[in-house]
This record gives sequence, structure tokens and C-alpha cells, in this order.
Amino acid sequence: MNPAARQQALDRVLSECRPLWHAQPFREVRPDWCRRWPDLTDELLALDDGAQGRLADDGEAAAAFVARHVPEVAVLPELADVAAGRKGSFADPDRFRDRDIPGRKQAQRTAFVAAVHGPGLPVVDWCGGKGHLGRLLASHWKVPVTTLDINPVLCADGEVLAARAGVAQDFVVADVTLPGAPLDRGRHAVALHACGNLHRALVTRAAPSGLAALDVAPCCYHLGIEGNYRTLSGNLRTVVTGDDARMAVTEAVTAAPRRVRQRDREMAWKLGFAAWRRLQDGSGQYRSFRPVPAAWSRGSFGEFMRLMAQREQLALPAARGMDELERLGWQRQREVMRLSIVRHAFRRPLEVWLALDLAVRLENDGYAVDLGRFCERPLTPRNLLISARLA
Repeated sequence: MNPAARQQALDRVLSECRPLWHAQPFREVRPDWCRRWPDLTDELLALDDGAQGRLADDGEAAAAFVARHVPEVAVLPELADVAAGRKGSFADPDRFRDRDIPGRKQAQRTAFVAAVHGPGLPVVDWCGGKGHLGRLLASHWKVPVTTLDINPVLCADGEVLAARAGVAQDFVVADVTLPGAPLDRGRHAVALHACGNLHRALVTRAAPSGLAALDVAPCCYHLGIEGNYRTLSGNLRTVVTGDDARMAVTEAVTAAPRRVRQRDREMAWKLGFAAWRRLQDGSGQYRSFRPVPAAWSRGSFGEFMRLMAQREQLALPAARGMDELERLGWQRQREVMRLSIVRHAFRRPLEVWLALDLAVRLENDGYAVDLGRFCERPLTPRNLLISARLA
């Protein structure tokens, strides 16, 4: 299925099923879809911890679970399935190992280069930081590389690393979201995990700048979205907010047990606070609050509540009610984790929908485009690669 056809099919399903994935169980004690699909709600809430964990970590399994009650969801895994890209030759990657890059980032960089076909053109390393990706490409492809980044300190550090490696790489301090960022005709632009408006700026400026080739691995689609997402490829039926786009990238590789316990406690305590505030104002409505420092969840629940009440300018609840509030928070955490499985079923499809908007925009602008995976999920869930060549 070509990108445009897949986009239309996926757009139809996501639009029809929006009440399922747009609702946020963290904020809504019972999302509206619970009344429409009570059997699905009951089955989710009855899951044991093991089943909940498996479904939360496997979007296709979550889709199959939801599809037993909502048949339209059954097509999502096929529509969101993106094939692995063709791996090129990349001899002796250890030669290019940089000791100042974390192992996972090092492996992502290597996988990206192995998946990208170099047409032998000068390279623009978009939002490249210290130029780790560009330095590897300059070494491997033997082409000149220009790395763009807004941070002058990173660019200065990159110049030192490029000189040490003996590669043809220069650096330009530039805000790539502004029209003046250099994109020379006939070049090959690469972007590994450029976030939000950064990758959208590259895609929209590719054709006007005369770029011959692009390879883009998007990340953090939600950054830069104000209100609803404005599609680049034309009018689509699905309405996506910034929060929806953030949901698409919440998937992470399996965390250590200690981190999982910490995450669960942070959520339970936040939900305990939210439940108490609902009781206080009598509205029954969720009220958002600023991000909570992780350190606040490392002491006692009573201390956490004191800090939250102080910051939100609320009277501290009575000490005798703390145990009940904490119990209520853990009960809500259990429910949220299970009801959120519905959102997990749509997480990857929504990410693919966002990536297809970029791919189809490039097709509309005259590029031949392929959407693939440059690595497997355990290395990074943000593994989509948009490869475009001027047709």
C-alpha cells in the first residue's frame, strides 16, 4: 500500500474511533466510552497485573483485545505495520565508535546509517548537536557534511570532534525553524530524532530549497503544536491535539523494575492528590497541575501531599485522612493502567498517521517516498524512517 492510500485508510479508522483514544483515563474517572462499551470496561478492570503489563507493552495485542468489543479496531495492526528498511553495507562500525556517546545512542546512530542509502551528495545534518551523526556519515560516505544546530556550545564542541576525526564537517549555528537556515540545492538532508517543529520545518522546506534527498527519523511530534495539529499533506478527518500527539510517543523500551515501581508510585500519589482536590472543590472535574519533581515521590505520601498543597495554595488535608487518600490513589492507579490499554492500541497507529502526513507532503512536493523502520523497537520505539528522493 503506498503512503497516500495507507494514510486515507488509517485516517478513516482513527477518525471513527477518536472517542476511544482521545479520552485520558488519568483525567477522567470513567471516560465516556466506558458507558458505550461496558463489557470492554469490565474486562479491562478485571485484568490481573501480568495481563495488564503485557497488553500495555504490546500495541498489537491491545488492539486485538479491544477489537473483541470494537471490531473497527481489528485493522489497525495491519495499517500501522511498517516494514524494516533495507540494510546497506556498513563495515566495521567499531572504527567509528565515540566514547562520549551513550551505548544506546551509539547503536541508534549506527542503525540509522546502515538503513540509509547515501546518494553521494553533500550532507546537511539537521539539528545535529555535536554532529555525531554527521561525523559518522562524513567518515563512512566520504562526503562533506554541514551540521546545523541552534546551540553554539554544541557546535563548538562538534568542531573539535570533527577535527580530531579528520573529517570534512563544518558547523553552522542556526535556528532551523527560521527561513534563513541554510539548505542548499542538490544536497542530502538527514535528521535523526529531530523533534516536532524541527522535522516539520525540514519537510516543508525540502522542495522549495531544492533538496535532492532526505532521510528523516521523526521524534516528539507533539512539540510545537498549539491547539490542534495542522496537517501538512492536505485535509484529513482525524483531529489530533498536542496531548494526542504526545500519547503517540509515550511508548518506551522496558524499564528496570525499580523504575517501574517508582513510576507507579508517582502516578498513584498524583491521582491521590487529584482525587482529594476533586473532593475539595466539589466539582468532580479534573484540574491540571504543573509537572511534579520526581524527588517529591521519594519520601512519604504525607510529605508529598504537603508539598503539593503548598504549591497549589490549598489547605493541607487532615493527617488522619492520609491513609485513605493514598489508598484511593493506588485504586485509581490500578484503574488508569487498565483503562489506558485502549489508548495503547492506538499509540503506534497514531504515530504512523503523523509520519504519513510528512511522507505524503513530500510525495505531493514531487519526491519518491518510502516509510520504513531503521531499527527494532528494543533499540528505540521511535524507529520510523522517512526516505525521500527527488523523482
